[in-house]
Amino acid sequence: MKIGICCDHAGVEYKTKLISYLLGKGYEVINFGTDSSDSMDYPDVAHPLAEAVENGEVDLGIAFCGTGNGMAMCLNHHPGIRAGLAWNTEVGKLVKEHNNANVLVMPARFISYNMVTSIVRAWLNTEFAGGRHQRRIDKIPVK
Repeated sequence: MKIGICCDHAGVEYKTKLISYLLGKGYEVINFGTDSSDSMDYPDVAHPLAEAVENGEVDLGIAFCGTGNGMAMCLNHHPGIRAGLAWNTEVGKLVKEHNNANVLVMPARFISYNMVTSIVRAWLNTEFAGGRHQRRIDKIPVK
């Protein structure tokens, strides 16, 4: 499985550690940046990640920013993206099980790195439940 990953300046440390973690688990990882703690604009990395998920260049995406909200808002402007913001393991599981999130977003300034790996494991190991949840996802796009 190929995973795209991006962050703004607030998430560089966690992104760097998570890339090593994912590679160690056998995932292929594409880094969309940033790789510096210098202030930058999250849309500059969020849009390329979203496009890679939409066009199948990567299977799933992971993104970090300070609160996670900026990334989630930007990513969810893409019609093929369902970015779920998770701050604990249960939410990480539910954004996949109920919302079939194809991008996981986490708030780098508000969770520990141990929580990051716990959330990522839960999200990657959870299957989408389908059923009533698919009906709800089908209603997301504005007609």
